[in-house]
Amino acid sequence: MKVTSSIKSLKNRHPGCQVVRRKGRIYVINKTNPRFKARQG
Repeated sequence: MKVTSSIKSLKNRHPGCQVVRRKGRIYVINKTNPRFKARQG
């Protein structure tokens, strides 16, 4: 999982990426290709 300052660029890496808010943090999850996981905050 990557931790970055820009979520917008991570969302555009793969068509299956979704941006989700959990416990005050923003996550990028991808069920089709889990290597694109990321967190912000």
